[in-house]
Amino acid sequence: MKIEEFFSKEEQANIIEAIQEAEHNTSGEIRVHIDDKCPGEVLDRAAHVFKVLDMHKTKERNGVLFYLAVGNRKFAILGDAGINKVVPENFWDEIKNKMLEYFKEGDFAIGLAEGISMAGHQLSEHFPYQKDDVNELSDEISFGK
Repeated sequence: MKIEEFFSKEEQANIIEAIQEAEHNTSGEIRVHIDDKCPGEVLDRAAHVFKVLDMHKTKERNGVLFYLAVGNRKFAILGDAGINKVVPENFWDEIKNKMLEYFKEGDFAIGLAEGISMAGHQLSEHFPYQKDDVNELSDEISFGK
C-alpha cells in the first residue's frame, strides 16, 4: 500500500476539514505530514519536515506540525518558535495523550482530527484568529516518499 492510501479519501477530507475549522479559531497554521517509517528520532524527523514544508516562514512563527510515521508507529507535534516562546513546556502533552488513546484503538484519522481540533482551541488563547488572517500554509496533508 502506498502511504498516500493510509487514510481513505473520506478520512483525508475529515482531517483537512479539522485543520480548516481549527484555523478559524486561531491565527496559527496547522499542517499534517505522514511518513511510512521514521528514520531516527521522531522529533528530529519532524523538525526536518517542518523546515522542508517552510513552516518556519509564517509571520508570527506560529506553525504546528502533526507528524505521523505509521509504519513504525511514531508521532510528534511540533510547534514553531513563536508558540514555544509563550506556552508552558507541557503544552502539547494533553493533545498527544488524547491522540494516543485513539491511535491505540486503530482510529488514526479520528485521533488526528481530535488533536488538530484541540490544538486550534488551545492556540486561540495565545494566537487568536484575526479578521484579516491569511492562510499562510496549505491545509493539504503532505506525504513522505
